[in-house]
Amino acid sequence: MMRTVRLELARCHEFPEGSSMHGYELHVPLTRAGKLDGDFWQTHRPHCGFQRFWGDTHERGEIRHRTHGWSLSFGPSGEQNEAIFRADEHRFAPGEYLSIKERDGVTRTFRIASVR
Repeated sequence: MMRTVRLELARCHEFPEGSSMHGYELHVPLTRAGKLDGDFWQTHRPHCGFQRFWGDTHERGEIRHRTHGWSLSFGPSGEQNEAIFRADEHRFAPGEYLSIKERDGVTRTFRIASVR
């Protein structure tokens, strides 16, 4: 089932209190247990995407699933991908945390703020 998952930057050196102005809004298929659903993704790829919001900057892209895992893709070349660390194992539920290795090479932690 498709869900909208809001990720907000967790506490870090730059933002000691975290930041609701920095994060992602993912449109992803989740199982009843709150895990990413690869089978559903296969048949509904065009509906799976994301928006990255970083202050006043907003970018859109698509969710990809390959043999090496799940990633956020900003373009057709693999150079613009951001890897979601161990995404297959995560439960996407409010209050949980996950890490994304962003395009600048920095791995940042995000808190799941909501699942709708």
